[in-house]
Amino acid sequence: MPPPASQKQRPARRRPPWTLDAIERLGNKLPEPLIIFLWLIGLILVLSAVLAQIGVTVTHPDSGEVVPVQSLLSAAGLQFILEDTVGNFVGFSPVGVVLTLMIGIGLADRTGLLKALVRATLLRTPAWLLPFAVFLVANNSMIATDAGYLLVPPLAAIVYRTLGRNPLVGIVSAFAGCASGYASGLMITGADPLLAGISTEAAAILGPGLEVTPADNYYFYVVSMVGCVLVGGAVTRWIVEPRMGPYDGDHVASAEPLATVEKRGLLVAGLVALAYAGVIVVAAVVPGSPVQNDDGGLVPSPLLSGIVPLLFGFFALVGLAYGLVTREIRSGRDITTKFTEAVRSMSGFIVVVFFIAQFSAYFKWTNIGLWISVNGAELLLSIDATGFGVLLGVVIVSAVLTLLITSGSGLWAILAPIFVPMLMQVGLHPAAVQMAYRIGDSATSMVTPLMPYMIVILGFMREWDKDKKLGHLLSNTLPYAIGLLIVQTLLLAVFYAFDLPLGPGAGFRID
Repeated sequence: MPPPASQKQRPARRRPPWTLDAIERLGNKLPEPLIIFLWLIGLILVLSAVLAQIGVTVTHPDSGEVVPVQSLLSAAGLQFILEDTVGNFVGFSPVGVVLTLMIGIGLADRTGLLKALVRATLLRTPAWLLPFAVFLVANNSMIATDAGYLLVPPLAAIVYRTLGRNPLVGIVSAFAGCASGYASGLMITGADPLLAGISTEAAAILGPGLEVTPADNYYFYVVSMVGCVLVGGAVTRWIVEPRMGPYDGDHVASAEPLATVEKRGLLVAGLVALAYAGVIVVAAVVPGSPVQNDDGGLVPSPLLSGIVPLLFGFFALVGLAYGLVTREIRSGRDITTKFTEAVRSMSGFIVVVFFIAQFSAYFKWTNIGLWISVNGAELLLSIDATGFGVLLGVVIVSAVLTLLITSGSGLWAILAPIFVPMLMQVGLHPAAVQMAYRIGDSATSMVTPLMPYMIVILGFMREWDKDKKLGHLLSNTLPYAIGLLIVQTLLLAVFYAFDLPLGPGAGFRID
């Protein structure tokens, strides 16, 4: 059945400036991500040896200890490589998150639940509203931390395809929306307690007493979310979608009305979802619940830190319920098969992420990452910027360093002991410094090949078009990165100019 007239693919418009095409051509000449990381590992091996040989050191901003750059080609370096290779891989956090979520989401997907849900709820979405709706959903999916990267992009692709539009647009826009959720959104996410804890520890360098809470940036998050959705939807509709043009692949997504058994399956799955959510809500509010923290609160708490297994249980149970009703699951073997198919689809990611994990560990062990970050921060401070100029510098430095160090909490753990105590001495609140960091980090995380989930997103794209390369993804996420960086920085400037609170009890200046 063809899509409604109001939802037909709009004719491709004139392509935006040649620079995006040039970036795509350049990016497509890059080798496969696995080869890129092999090159980077080789570069770290050589660079660490050279810097160690000439005696490069860096003063650790927290302990004051003079830390030398360590060579991976030394005896200690070779021992580290031999003894920690397995641990580097197993301990790399995206591995566990991806595999755990893909097992649960895979069951819901392989039984047909996700496709049925799309057909039942999103096929009536007005054509002009779809880019904004997808970006909004992706932005707020960060309540599930990194799980949003696994859930929303493939679902958005199905939505776009069933409405007769290019599914690759849905994947790219959802990816950008997920990245924007690290500095905006309606909900406090699992990343907030972690970053706030790092900021509090950094503030304690000047003495105890000032605590940064997970809610200290919340007011800005909500306002920023509105700006991100408007900019993200506009970039999708007027830049990315016209640039990609119509989809010419042979993959189809059914748009037929739901069969009776599918409706019954959705009803049962919905009841299971409500029951599951109800149990979690009750556990969250009952005094003395084990999912609460020692003070009876939820931020931070085992509930937030356990969001990944909770999501696994949710998707597995609703997928199982739907599959039993629709007879997609008839035995225990069917469950095993669908779980296995989900994990098999991630085999390419597992191979590449092994080398990403080694590169990340080498970068940290050699102290090259610390050396780059400290010198970058000192350069910012050397220009003697004051007021909002300092925060703007934090945004820029964070945006640049995120291209090299893609762990949001890991990079903040390096920068916070530098930026927070130094800028506190000129009267800036740690929450303001933390917010400036998150703006830069979230914007450029979507345009660096070093981001682990870049491989996952490229894999999603290749399911629809096997010829897509890294350059195609990077060239189409760049407009989002630029737009989001500009709008969020402007919003921060407005908050600063009118001295608006960033969150409950947290402003720009220390009282």
